[in-house]
Parts: sequence; structure tokens; C-alpha cells
Amino acid sequence: MVIPLGLIVVVCVVDILAPPHIHLGPLLVAAPALTVAFAGARLTALVGALAVAAQVVIGVARGVLVTANIQAQIAALVLVSALLVVLCLVRDRREQELYRVRSVAEAAQRVLLQPLPRRSGPLQIADLYLPAESEAEMGGDLYAAARTVMGSTRLLVGDVRGKGLPAISHAALLLGAFRAAAHRQATLPRLAIHLDGALRWDTVQWRTDAEVTDESFATAVLMDVPDAEPVVHLVSCGHPPPLLLRRQRVIPLEPEVSHVPIGLGTLSPFPDYEVTTFPFEPDDLLLLYTDGVIESRNAEGEFFPLAERAAAWSGKDPDEVVRLLRTELMAHVRGRLEDDVAAVALRRRPA
Repeated sequence: MVIPLGLIVVVCVVDILAPPHIHLGPLLVAAPALTVAFAGARLTALVGALAVAAQVVIGVARGVLVTANIQAQIAALVLVSALLVVLCLVRDRREQELYRVRSVAEAAQRVLLQPLPRRSGPLQIADLYLPAESEAEMGGDLYAAARTVMGSTRLLVGDVRGKGLPAISHAALLLGAFRAAAHRQATLPRLAIHLDGALRWDTVQWRTDAEVTDESFATAVLMDVPDAEPVVHLVSCGHPPPLLLRRQRVIPLEPEVSHVPIGLGTLSPFPDYEVTTFPFEPDDLLLLYTDGVIESRNAEGEFFPLAERAAAWSGKDPDEVVRLLRTELMAHVRGRLEDDVAAVALRRRPA
């Protein structure tokens, strides 16, 4: 408010003290015009009224209040101020509507992409989600966790092909299918088959054979971490390998077989999904991520060196790991992501 009020004072004083042939009064219209950029209708109306009052003061001080010129300037200032107030009212109403729409959208997205639990059996868990679109809460990347009746924690981290509403729709489908089946006693291969079938059915159920394409799929990694055993069981479906952080070392968990992405199960040469088991000892930390992390480029076109950076995070808590990942990744891309980013950090606590 200092700028428009100061402008009114300066114009009023200078116009009164200036020679008779110099008129700065028309500049007063800039005061309400500036106010509308950051204030509401009431403050804009107040500044407009002060500008009109200043124009009257100028007319009285210079003895020209009854002239047609000064009266036209006052009338024009009143008209412009009134139009600016109307503009403020319309803008405020649109902003309220947009706020309500965003609130509903954010609530729906939070329901779809629920935060992971901080604890699950012996595991500490932290998650990170950074949508490429700043106005969105969720994109095509996804993660979910579930407890099983067998005493283990199951996790899904995936990346749906594409962007926008179609990607969000398929991500929501996979999340729903995982939550519906992951807690049951089905094996990881059966769970992968369930997810693959759900995505393929949703893709083709309303299409003819001629319209069916293989464009809808998602890379994913499925994990099962037993409470009682220091291991992790893993099924990879075309997804980047998780990283195991152990005593300043980074070990990529490369499965023996990497299957085709979820949704392309009919193309797989293998009759079933194969599970690979890796050691996951107390104080080890697992970092799962989507390709938005490792494919982020800086201004020189260099990819984010996740494995190199992660070596320094060994021994830290999952919350600290995802915080460091976020900080260093955003610094690498200078705050501008080209793709959604999702990551999950797991640490097995000592017994």
C-alpha cells in the first residue's frame, strides 16, 4: 500500500507546486490501477476515493475546480476507479471458485495417493512425491503399501506411461487393484498377474479388436518384506532397480528376470512372474524410485547421479534420505522438473 498512497501524495504535492501549464493530476489513476494487482475490492475502492479526493484538492489549490478540464479529470478518475472495483469483485469471485475446485481436486488426489505409514513391522518408511505440473498433487507415478496376514509389508512403486488425466486414471486403477489384493495371501507373482489383468481389462473393455493397442502400461516394482526374515522379495516389471544402501555402499537390486511392464503381460515370454530374493539386514536402507529421478537433467543435459549421491546417505533415517533427495534433485534441475518424481525409502530397524 505504500506505493499507491505515496504516489497520490507525490502527485498532489508536485501538481500544486508546479507551474500553471503543468498538470500531473491524470497520473492519479495509476494509484487504484496498482492497488488492484495485490488488494481486494475494498482497498481498491479506498485508494480510488483517495485519488479522487486528491484531484479535488489539486483543483481547489489551483483555483480550477469549476473548470471543465478538472471536472472531466475527476469524472474520468471516478469511472476508472469504479471499473477497477468491479474487476476486483469479478476476480475475487473467480478465485474463490478456483479455490473450491482445487480443494476438491486435492482431497480426491490425497485419497488416491495416500501417504505411506511411518512404521510397518520392523520398517521405517518415508515417501516423496513431486509432480511435474506445479498445480497438481498427483501425476502418473504411484506408490502404495499394505500389511499382509502373514506378517510382512508389501510395496508397489510404479510409473504409468503418459501424462495428464489418462495417466492419473490408470494410476488410480493400479492403486485400487493393489490395495484390494495385496493384503491377501496371494504370492507376488499372483499379485503381479492381478495388476496386469486389471490394467489390460480397463484398457480394452470398451474397444473393438481393431482399436486395441499396447499403449497403456506401467513400469512397476513389487516388493514383499517379511518381518521375521532379513530379506526382501522382489518382482520387477521394467522398472529401475531399487538401491540398497549399506555401510557407505550402494547396491542396485538387479533381479534375475525383468518382466515386461504391467499391462503388457500378453507380450511376456515367461509364463509367470519370477521372484528374486535379496538380503535386507537390520540398518540397511532401501530406496525405490521412478525414472523421473534418474532421468532429470540439469542445464548441461546431465542426468541426476542418484547412485553417487545415495552413497553419502547410508546410515540416515528414511525421512532424512527423502529430504536430501528432494533438495539435491531440485538443485540439479534448478526447480523445474520435466517428469513426475516418486520415491520410497525403507529402513529395517534392529530387533
